[in-house]
Amino acid sequence: RVTDRGNGQTEDLLKPLIEWINQMLASGLALYMVCQTKKQAERLQGLLMPYGLSPHLLRAFPGDDPRKDSPCICLGELSSGFVWAKEALATITDNEIFGRIRRGAKLPKEAPRTRWIAFEDLKTGDLVVHTEHGIGRYNGLIKLEVTDIANDFLTIEYRDGDRLYVPVDRMNCVQKYVGVDGMAARLDKMGGKSWERVKERVKKSIRKMAGELLKLYAWRRVQKGHAFSPPDRHFADFEDGFEYEETRDQSRAIHEVLADMESPVPMDRLVCGDVGYGKTEIALRAAFKAVWDHKQVAFLVPTTVLAEQHFQTFEKRFEPYPVEIESLSRFRSPSQQRAIVRKLKKGQVDIVIGTHRLLQKDIAFKNLGLVIIDEEQRFGVAHKERLKQLRRSVDVLALTATPIPRTLHMSLMGTRDLSVIATPPEYRYAIKTYICPFDDTVVAEAIYRELQRGGQIFFVHNNIRTIWGMARHLQGLVSGLRIGVAHGRLIDEDLEKVMLQLLHREIDLLVCTSIIESGLDVPSANTILINRADKFGLAQIYQLRGRVGRADEQAYAYLFIPHEAGLTKDARKRLKVLMEHSNLGAGFQIAMSDLQIRGGGTILGPSQSGHIAAVGYEMYLDLMERTMSELKGEPAEPDVDPEIKVNRSAYIPETYISDIDQRLVSYKRLARMAEPSEVVGFHEELRDRFGPLPEPATALVDKIMLKVICKRLGIQRLELADRRLVLSLSPDCSLSPKKLAYLIEKDPRRFRLTPDGVFTVTMRSGQSPGPLEATKKILQDLV
Repeated sequence: RVTDRGNGQTEDLLKPLIEWINQMLASGLALYMVCQTKKQAERLQGLLMPYGLSPHLLRAFPGDDPRKDSPCICLGELSSGFVWAKEALATITDNEIFGRIRRGAKLPKEAPRTRWIAFEDLKTGDLVVHTEHGIGRYNGLIKLEVTDIANDFLTIEYRDGDRLYVPVDRMNCVQKYVGVDGMAARLDKMGGKSWERVKERVKKSIRKMAGELLKLYAWRRVQKGHAFSPPDRHFADFEDGFEYEETRDQSRAIHEVLADMESPVPMDRLVCGDVGYGKTEIALRAAFKAVWDHKQVAFLVPTTVLAEQHFQTFEKRFEPYPVEIESLSRFRSPSQQRAIVRKLKKGQVDIVIGTHRLLQKDIAFKNLGLVIIDEEQRFGVAHKERLKQLRRSVDVLALTATPIPRTLHMSLMGTRDLSVIATPPEYRYAIKTYICPFDDTVVAEAIYRELQRGGQIFFVHNNIRTIWGMARHLQGLVSGLRIGVAHGRLIDEDLEKVMLQLLHREIDLLVCTSIIESGLDVPSANTILINRADKFGLAQIYQLRGRVGRADEQAYAYLFIPHEAGLTKDARKRLKVLMEHSNLGAGFQIAMSDLQIRGGGTILGPSQSGHIAAVGYEMYLDLMERTMSELKGEPAEPDVDPEIKVNRSAYIPETYISDIDQRLVSYKRLARMAEPSEVVGFHEELRDRFGPLPEPATALVDKIMLKVICKRLGIQRLELADRRLVLSLSPDCSLSPKKLAYLIEKDPRRFRLTPDGVFTVTMRSGQSPGPLEATKKILQDLV
């Protein structure tokens, strides 16, 4: 039942269905309602109960005599329902009842990369940072044999030619160095004290900088905001309006946002996900939750065009509900704007979507509960100050596709909460990107190809003076082409008209400036041509390229540049990065590379540039996180990185995985594992991709499993010789003292514990499981 707020009348939406069911049953027909999911079936059952109907839930369509006394709901899939009077049978589908099709998400072709600095990006000669020894130069992977036991090692060269060989199972001590462009890093002296001094100096400067951030953090924790009610049946109905199956990351982000809203502490969460990864759906659900609790929602976007598009999206999703939505941007006349502002003050508008116009002084809300900000980094300093004031009292949800590192590491440090969506929402293809000088033949071919498959094209020309000339030139290249032009200085009515023509597919090609950069969603546009791509920033090109490839079609991006000689050094770097990271979910790598090209100083302020250059960005973030935890008084977790020595060769042979980059990535993944299930899963993955594991690879996987178990138990070192196992226990070791005492008492010759925490086990000779398996069993018994 839906109540119209205006006149208080209640509309019974299920009445036609109930009448039809009763009519079928009265005619003596067996009635089946077919639902695609169990969730939908249970929902339908719950909706029919109040009408005195008690439908039976069936797992499948019955093979025996159908029931005619009461309706049934069964799981299955039909294109549409039917009435077959001769067989006394009637069916109806959930799509016919609820009026929409729910499409399942298709699996992505390849797993997206979510690490910032992936190890496959590591090349010989690159600078790396070792947590204990500092900055060195990576000289490749090398196999060394010591006392007939072979293992793979990373070679790192330090000042004065000193070399460090890092066993591959301890690779998590090594990070790729990302510094500040124009500031050369110096190699550290191995075994010297300079590295520790540098780290201490950086910590000191972080402590200073952290004061202000922590004040805001503390303020947020003690403030009392509105605790929203938990999701109810209406919220479940709204969720079912989403056409796709949520991805795992998306579900987690939605859960985190709702949990924040239900807490009395004002929310300040950043949802970071690649272009087209379903961030708008999270905003829609948060907005519904707020409105259902009689609060107003302000959705702030960087461009007029985007405000209009979000307005249409919200209107469509909220259509069945009595929710008043308005858009406040320059697409509205001054008199319309004044009317909307008045309604906002009186509480007659539930959701308002707008540009920075929403931050002006004449805007006041009757009962604001949630502010959603899309691409916050696009707003100016004055706007950000106004947002800072809002953050103190209402829930704030920020969305971004370009993870600007400052915002990101504020989230990492806990002054803001962070949700990352790294899973593509459907079977989506990576965008094919081409870089070449401007050429009429290439342009015409790209346009023809898109038109042949019934698509639309963006042509980005970021110069208003010459944009009309470019449109005429393109018109001459392809006859019969329907062209529209859009830029920021067009009269509002004209801009709105051309954007609607694009969305309604009345034009084939839109010649535009970077006005389309943020969030514009045109699924039928799958080719973008960007003129003078060298003039754009890295994040900007990434955003522009993200305007295509939002449907199941293969998308193409053409970046036109002058001949290479005319490119600046920075432009060359930017384009190289873009070509390297054209895979799905590459936003994080793009952000890190952008940081390198523009220099860390532009993100953190000049005072921090030197410190980033001294220790590298990842180490800087690590130190920052630890310092923040100390200042917040959070207990520091003991950082145990167990050293495992076994008397067997443990490495991945070249004959098994020939590609060195693949081997490096495998080693890095193994070194980072923290759960036994991850090790088991990786073992299965290797066997599936490369065949049965050779002995050294099996030994390596076993060694990593031992390391994972030791880390959980707080064992600093494990040494396994032929018949002797030696465990060095850390002060925070979680081994059960009772079990240790029981073992020693039971067999004092075999088990011993020294006063300095060294536990030794004499292995039984000739026992059936090998020494590694026996060690695993001993450790598991001690937990």
